[in-house]
Amino acid sequence: MTRLGLTVNRTKTRLCDAWKEQFDSLGYSFGVHIFRQTGRRRLGASPSKKSVQRLKDKVSAMLVPGNVGRWEEARQRLNRLLRGWGGSFSPGSHYVADGVIDAHVYDRVRNFLVRRHKMPKRSIGPFSAKAVFGELGVLRMRHCRRADVLS
Repeated sequence: MTRLGLTVNRTKTRLCDAWKEQFDSLGYSFGVHIFRQTGRRRLGASPSKKSVQRLKDKVSAMLVPGNVGRWEEARQRLNRLLRGWGGSFSPGSHYVADGVIDAHVYDRVRNFLVRRHKMPKRSIGPFSAKAVFGELGVLRMRHCRRADVLS
């Protein structure tokens, strides 16, 4: 590393046993993952909580009350963001992260459209999850494979 002019940052570098503790690097969380169906443990990678939170913040910032553009434009920007994130985090285990993202996207889209249609705040109206991820055309991370997300 010294030939390349690189040095080790002692404050950020540590040795750990991945079977005993997780660590985050490059937007992923590495460590033990447990299959829900079988209960088996294996070493793997999944999007880190910080990466998921960053995506949720971007979605929230996109669907604010001040956004007065057409729904088609907002949906297109949202889907582009989700597609890009899905492509960046295609390797690894993403079942849990996809569920969290889908729930957040649905909540933000529903609130955005309820405000826009001047409906009571807590109402769902015609904006059920089936409608949001179906007729309204928002990508659902949990039900699409990463290859489909990229197309």
